[in-house]
Amino acid sequence: MSLLLLGAGGQVGREIAALAHARGTSLIALDRAGADITDAASIERAIAAHKPDVVINAAAYTAVDRAESEPELAYRINAEAPGLIAASCARHGAALIHISTDYVFDGSKRGAYVESDPVAPLGVYGASKEAGERAVRERLDRHVIARTSWVYGVHGANFLKTMLRLAATRDRLTVVADQKGCPTAARDIAEGLTVAAAALQAGKPVAGTYHLAGSGVMTWHGFARAIVERAAIHTGRPVEVAAITTADYPTPARRPANSQLSSELFAATFGFRAAPWQQRAAEVVDALLAPATPEETS
Repeated sequence: MSLLLLGAGGQVGREIAALAHARGTSLIALDRAGADITDAASIERAIAAHKPDVVINAAAYTAVDRAESEPELAYRINAEAPGLIAASCARHGAALIHISTDYVFDGSKRGAYVESDPVAPLGVYGASKEAGERAVRERLDRHVIARTSWVYGVHGANFLKTMLRLAATRDRLTVVADQKGCPTAARDIAEGLTVAAAALQAGKPVAGTYHLAGSGVMTWHGFARAIVERAAIHTGRPVEVAAITTADYPTPARRPANSQLSSELFAATFGFRAAPWQQRAAEVVDALLAPATPEETS
């Protein structure tokens, strides 16, 4: 299987590249310098040159609050670019895996969102990602759109790493407790997308939209508390995590109160289910805070 990865410098992209290297999978990993996804000619050159079986688009504009003041940039990256990639894939006979988000929903549902639930984004970021989904569907039949949520990992900027940074210098943190979702490790996204890529490459009838999120539901407050408690094993610093409401922490962009995603369709189709978020979060905290071994520093 030959894979072309766009957005290789992001937290999910780096996990996909590491996984491919570990497994000996043929992967061309391109960051923005290697392929500008907002430039049709750049995309065309990359796909024509490498002739991949499957393209994975892990590039995105993810600054949720800044998107409210930069809508044109958010739409160029999240809406227009996926359409350009899908069109180029169609010309060259490649399949496409595109990463989307829980923010395509408004969070008003009581239970977990399934793929057939109507979309209703609350802000520019979610609307731009939903437009990107439509662009992919319109231009390429052989695609998998994977919606995920609350992504964290050892690479890049994310909530888990922010909590560790703040807990290193503060004795008390305040975190929103009335928004819930499924924390998802970048490692699990990489694993799941690699399985989906193999299915597409094999010609299996798997095209469509799926949810791929961590197992288990938690609030931002509960997630933060688990992170801080795990960190204390390494640092010896007890840190209080106090619960606040969304109203107590106003942001430029509105967030869904309920970001639960049901990943049952993905599990049934591809035979892969993400690990419980508690397990993965502990692993990431340990990887970031545990002392390096002599072998790692040599």
